[in-house]
Amino acid sequence: MKTETPTYCRICEPTCGMIATVEDGKLVSLRPDADHPITQGFSCPKGIEFVHVQNDPDRVLYPLRRRADGTFERVSWQTALEEIGARLREIRRRHGGESIGWYAGNPSAFSHSHAIWASGFVRAVGSRHMYTPNTQDTSSRFVASAILYGSATVFPLPDLARTDFLLMVGANPLVSRGSLVATGNMREKMRAITARGGRVVVVDPRRTETAKAFEHLPIRPDADAWLLLAMLHVIFADRLVSEAAIQKQTRGVDELRRAAALCTPVLAADRCGVPASEIEALARAFATSPSAVAYGRTGACLGSHATLVNVLLDALNVVTGNFDSAGGSVFARPPVDFTRLAKRIGFATFDTYRSRVGNLPEVLGQMPAPLMAGEITTPGKGQLRALLVSAGNPLLSVPGSHDFEKALGQLDLQVGIDFYLNETHRHADYVLPAATFYERDDLPLPLSEIQLTPFVQWTEPVVAPRGEARVDWQIIDDLGKELGFAPISAPVTKLVGTGRVGRAAMRLMAPGARRMTPHRLVDLLIRSGRDGDWFGLRRKGLTLEKLRAQPRGVVLAERIETGVMRKRVMHRDHRVHLDDPRIADELHRLLDAPAPSAELPMLMIGRREVRSHNSWMHNNPKFRDTSRRQRALVNREDAAAAGLADGDEVRVISSSGEIVLPAEFTDDLAPGVVAVPHGWGHRDAGWTIANGAAGVNVNEITSAAPADMEQLSGMAHLNGVPVRIEAVVPDPVLTPEWSVAT
Repeated sequence: MKTETPTYCRICEPTCGMIATVEDGKLVSLRPDADHPITQGFSCPKGIEFVHVQNDPDRVLYPLRRRADGTFERVSWQTALEEIGARLREIRRRHGGESIGWYAGNPSAFSHSHAIWASGFVRAVGSRHMYTPNTQDTSSRFVASAILYGSATVFPLPDLARTDFLLMVGANPLVSRGSLVATGNMREKMRAITARGGRVVVVDPRRTETAKAFEHLPIRPDADAWLLLAMLHVIFADRLVSEAAIQKQTRGVDELRRAAALCTPVLAADRCGVPASEIEALARAFATSPSAVAYGRTGACLGSHATLVNVLLDALNVVTGNFDSAGGSVFARPPVDFTRLAKRIGFATFDTYRSRVGNLPEVLGQMPAPLMAGEITTPGKGQLRALLVSAGNPLLSVPGSHDFEKALGQLDLQVGIDFYLNETHRHADYVLPAATFYERDDLPLPLSEIQLTPFVQWTEPVVAPRGEARVDWQIIDDLGKELGFAPISAPVTKLVGTGRVGRAAMRLMAPGARRMTPHRLVDLLIRSGRDGDWFGLRRKGLTLEKLRAQPRGVVLAERIETGVMRKRVMHRDHRVHLDDPRIADELHRLLDAPAPSAELPMLMIGRREVRSHNSWMHNNPKFRDTSRRQRALVNREDAAAAGLADGDEVRVISSSGEIVLPAEFTDDLAPGVVAVPHGWGHRDAGWTIANGAAGVNVNEITSAAPADMEQLSGMAHLNGVPVRIEAVVPDPVLTPEWSVAT
């Protein structure tokens, strides 16, 4: 029997509509859904190729337990859960609940239940050891939002449909498909800007795929703050600000004005590599455009001044009158107010407590992931002794990989929840098989806060879980039962503990509410939201059952509203706070920053590839193609100076270590910059094709030392890492691992 079912991809923010073809209970193909109201037939290659992940013969399909010799044996779910539960109870008895931690990888953010249940588990057990990839890509954005808007979950979005000038810093949406913004086919959205006479300017050290398609402004890595502050210097000096917007929307602009006055375009040009005349022209063009918006993403979040960069991006929008206005920086119109929900249940936090190692702040209840090794090896109260890792591979994605791998051996218990036996899980005591996103129902609840078109879509499972795989929230719930609690109980209690609608909703949902599931939680939130039926009071309002009847989702409005900042900014005065002393400190730290190192004269940046998604898409059969190999991009001048020929191995050396990989020459990088893709370095794990792709782990040369992390957000420093390069003389006898094809 053959069926075709509308659903959507959950690899990244656009959640592209897909048609899943199923034959005899097996997913056999995926194609973009031409009738999807948002993505309209668009999908990236990764979304289509996910069918290979779904059917991968290397998938973990049964609970596994480590033998004494390091191999794994199949056990029953009952055995695995009982043994894990017993060991967790003993660890909690001896060392307290604060000794148990969780790392939830990137896919957990694209599940309506995974992140909530995992965070609830950690809180219920009494621990602060919650880790995610946020400190490798996003925490500085969250902290900027907490400072400016009073909530770490407030994300102003670029109004692509109406803007006349899009300034993008550290973003490559032709590859990433858009980060912290959800819309279909970013390329066409940006082309529409230029088609109506507008401009798209891409600020990036590399002439990326997006930069090639639009205007490229090359910049020295980790120097975005200098460019943005100098632009503000010009805008303030030339009186191009909107004084009306500043008076109405902000508090404390004077500190920013004073700092900008010190950062002249000439001074900034020396630090960021952009000529002063180009800085001045860019600032004036941005400020005088009928509408404009500055938008930054991952590249803007990974430097030594990452939080300040995000603050300055938003400040540009605010002082030029492009905040909460058409064509500028706007707020989403979600069916569920996730910002207020996160604040109510205590998830929208910043710096309410600090790490035991390094004294760094929590962000959204999460500690900086690079601290995990130190938290495992440093004795004392709260020492991390048990680690559960779900949907993640921190051994490849977290800085300080060597130290982290050694630290894993000191844990009393390590548990993996995933569908691959990856490099991290090969050290685990147990690996539990997780369902893929096509094997579960879902609603991208947090993503509704970043949708450019107000929209909501529920999907049913496309196929049943393979083997004995289980949906992640159910696994977490079962582990909680072993410890005597329900992971979701505390968040739900906070959710319904205030407000008449919430309490009435819980009464109406009884007795089903006695055991909360994602299905019931989503129904509660949808029905009590702005578009809900309010439990029968609004006949035309939404319910989960109505969403289930419309598998391609529901468009809630033609476009985002403006003039809503009083509802979205969480500070009591509903203004953007530009005078926070932490911003002032960061401005002074920028202006007093030392000159670049002479010993490590080059700067390393990351690189995202269109068919590679961190590490977990590397077991795709297309990675058998030897052209898909990790390579360091090097400018031709730097290559000549190092004595490199194209394809030679190059040694990349930082203060933390060195890696060796093939070099590829390019004119897309300025001299002094080297780009190395992350997510590689597969070895000795349970995925055959990925092991053959090999490569090196760039995080072996990035630092996990607390002193090297951004102190305000705990962000790892991954962009603009000082390095030097050397040619490697090949051994004629040995074949390098990276060149071995499977």
